[in-house]
Amino acid sequence: MNISLLTVGKLKEKYFKLGIEEYAKRLGAYAKVRIIEVPDEKAPENLSEAEVTQVKQAEGERLLKKLPDNAYAIALAIKGKQMPSEDFASKIQDLATYGHSDIAFIIGGSNGLSDDVLKRADFQLSFSQFTFPHQLMRLILIEQIYRAFKIMRGEPYHK
Repeated sequence: MNISLLTVGKLKEKYFKLGIEEYAKRLGAYAKVRIIEVPDEKAPENLSEAEVTQVKQAEGERLLKKLPDNAYAIALAIKGKQMPSEDFASKIQDLATYGHSDIAFIIGGSNGLSDDVLKRADFQLSFSQFTFPHQLMRLILIEQIYRAFKIMRGEPYHK
């Protein structure tokens, strides 16, 4: 199975990088993992709604260019479906069973994802109604993907 994480912006914090590297290494036993970063759109802190839309559109175009054509795209979105870890594992297992060996998870920038990315997504997933920094979301996501593979294989993992 091929797992891609498409993300906006460079990860600068060493502690996030180390955590993500650790889970990517662990996941290597189950799947090929690629992390693809696209540049974030430089913008001032206080944006109008129109400017936010423009930023999301520019970042969305970059993400869509990097999204493999055959990938099953899962966009992380606050309004997406929430599920427990066991159901997430079942979702990944079902995708693999029904011929989706390439799964791409898409994490937007600080303003979220464009409508075009959300429309292209095959599934929208929400981890919580809370808003998380997109850098932290990378770590949470890759840990949950690792947990899903442990659940699918019936292997022990801390609760």
